[in-house]
Amino acid sequence: MTYCFPQALLIQFAKAPEIGKVKTRMQPHLTPQQCVSLHKRLVIHTYQVITRSLLAPVELWTAGSDKSGFFNELCPLPILREQQGADLGMRMYHAIMDGLQRYQSVVLVGSDCPLLTKDTLREALEILSGGSNCVLGPATDGGYVLIGLTRANVDLFTDIEWGTDRVLEQTRVRIKQLGWRWRELKPMADIDTMEDLVAIESLKEYKEIFLTS
Repeated sequence: MTYCFPQALLIQFAKAPEIGKVKTRMQPHLTPQQCVSLHKRLVIHTYQVITRSLLAPVELWTAGSDKSGFFNELCPLPILREQQGADLGMRMYHAIMDGLQRYQSVVLVGSDCPLLTKDTLREALEILSGGSNCVLGPATDGGYVLIGLTRANVDLFTDIEWGTDRVLEQTRVRIKQLGWRWRELKPMADIDTMEDLVAIESLKEYKEIFLTS
């Protein structure tokens, strides 16, 4: 297969669709089963965006027990890797370090941002190929939905207050301390709570898709 950026790697992080372990902040507005359904639809949506872009090779790094075989039902069949690390930061660091041993750059995305597009991914890859060491896709809640790197340093992922509105700013501080060149994309909203879903006005046409059990 021919890619626009064959020396780059796109990584998607996704949790296995286990009841009681995904989208729990949506409750009680959604039932546990509806939370799983929403999670699956977001994972599928993200996977389709990145694989259909044909921008770079894709790997799906997963966490949790996928007893239902959900990941193996994705099309095209994903290259599956298992996340490793005690917390989110170490899992991301391990995946990116692994990728950079095989590719010149790595862009890692989560599975919670339905506004992610091919153009977003292309811009991130172009920034990295243009000489920047890092690219960030800020989330409107103070985190980030995308990080791309041409080098990795564990300090970028250590002692970050994951899951809070301080993640983005703390990451910026670390990048500045490392003296790296970096750029940021336009902020995007991700979906962690029911309020997030309601707040994304441009997502109206997708609400039925994401909320249907």
